[in-house]
Amino acid sequence: MAERPARKQPQLHRARVVRTEQLTPHMVRIVVGGDGLDQFEAGEFTDHYIKLLFPVPGVVYPEPFDMARIRSEMPRDQWPRMRTYTVRDWDAHDRELTIDFVVHGDEGLAGPWALAARPGDELLFLGPGGAYTPSPEADWHLLAGDESALPAIAAALGRMPAGSPVHALIEVAGPEEEQPLPAPEGSEIVWLHRGSGRVGDRLVRSVRELTFPDGRVHAFVHGEAGFVKELRRHLRLEREVAREQLSISGYWRLGSDEDGWQASKREWNAQVEAEQEKQPA
Repeated sequence: MAERPARKQPQLHRARVVRTEQLTPHMVRIVVGGDGLDQFEAGEFTDHYIKLLFPVPGVVYPEPFDMARIRSEMPRDQWPRMRTYTVRDWDAHDRELTIDFVVHGDEGLAGPWALAARPGDELLFLGPGGAYTPSPEADWHLLAGDESALPAIAAALGRMPAGSPVHALIEVAGPEEEQPLPAPEGSEIVWLHRGSGRVGDRLVRSVRELTFPDGRVHAFVHGEAGFVKELRRHLRLEREVAREQLSISGYWRLGSDEDGWQASKREWNAQVEAEQEKQPA
């Protein structure tokens, strides 16, 4: 039997903050650049993501920085903390990468870093990965998500096939969190304000109430894992959307930080798929 090829290690990049912008009360844009992005490439997908690396305070890492070496030689509690973020934009000409951060004061790890970031600050990250881009073969497109999916939804809107009808449903805290988005002809962008409600409740209700146009849909549904689970069931079982017509996954989960969510995500997804396979057609 032929040996399985070694898994390719994600490429490490070192970037420097070029500028920052407060887009809304709870979203900060960071643009990074520098010679450390000379080998970075993105653009095939609209949901490209990168793994930001945040060193543990007080820990000295080997140089050159090597995640494989760190994982093999250092205890797990000294590994850099990883946080996953979508590539909002990649300017290949100017070699500048744009990342949008949802921030809630000093809560979390990446948000506070983004709030405090200043030009010249260093950012280490791995990637990119990605899997979705709007299909030109679809008759129409559905984009649904919360704030965490907003950068990917915005990138998808900018790459929609000409003339394709689009329904984009985006749930945010309130009207102050809305922001200008590319709106190609034939697109309908609906902002949903949750207020004090549970994340995803208004979004699930709105997708359920949506009159689906005729034809083949290509759907992108991402955000908090709880509502993603509900919409996966709705789209697969009630709307009978084929699996290959869906890009659907939980970016995060209420009550868990990213470390906890990533550790349980595969099991969670397998459980969801198993539950839905048992449902009557």
